[in-house]
Amino acid sequence: MSDRIAVFNLGRIEQIDTPTAIYEHPATAFVAGFVGVSNVCEGELARRLAGAPEPFAIRPEKIRIAREEMSATDRSDSATGKVESVIYLGAATRYLVALDGGGSLAVLYQNADERDTGLATGARVRLSWLPRHRQRLSGQRA
Repeated sequence: MSDRIAVFNLGRIEQIDTPTAIYEHPATAFVAGFVGVSNVCEGELARRLAGAPEPFAIRPEKIRIAREEMSATDRSDSATGKVESVIYLGAATRYLVALDGGGSLAVLYQNADERDTGLATGARVRLSWLPRHRQRLSGQRA
């Protein structure tokens, strides 16, 4: 184990930080993808989801999924869409959601009990997440 990690891309340092910081606060899209699955949003998709075109990443496990008619909390960002795929992974279920207006987000739902979400392919859903879970990405190297 290490208390500091350096992530290299093509021989150049992308980020040096603690394991937690690299996972929770990736500096670039490369780092976000290198240390696990992440939704990288940029351009028009970022503008629709966050109000600005600056790129950001959000981890699938930080996104909540519910039927479309459910409302997001006042402090949450949200988007609606349609479930494109459902993959049961045992401890979790992975949903891929095609967003209204374009783009898609992966969601990881923890199967903490025996209850099924009942969300099958084709279901209309609302995704929500806390703004603090949006991790701003830069194109600059560390």
